[in-house]
Amino acid sequence: MNTSVYVDPAIDMNSEKVISIIIHFKTKPAKVAVTLAKEKGIPLTLEKAEQEVEASHARFQDDVKRLLGQKNITYSITYTYKTAYNGVSMKLPANEIKTLLQSKEIEGIYANKEYHLDPPLTSI
Repeated sequence: MNTSVYVDPAIDMNSEKVISIIIHFKTKPAKVAVTLAKEKGIPLTLEKAEQEVEASHARFQDDVKRLLGQKNITYSITYTYKTAYNGVSMKLPANEIKTLLQSKEIEGIYANKEYHLDPPLTSI
């Protein structure tokens, strides 16, 4: 298990319940990667950075098939993120996150929660 990966402490990884999570990849989104490379004086084209984002998704898909598919674990990737954020949202049994941590693509795993803000109070 990769212990350098952040896992949201709100996730009960002992539960067999199917949960929705967001997985943050180590590879930065293309425009972010280009900007960071420029700051360091490293040449990087947007096209090359976009190719690396696509490659990170392909590697993760391969990891998921190998790690979860071979164990016949039911999962689904519900959305892919590539622009402002690089990663995926997916559903799987919470106790299988430990298996997924073997993927070298993952930087962090977060509970997929929806937040609602109350509108500010206005005085009359």
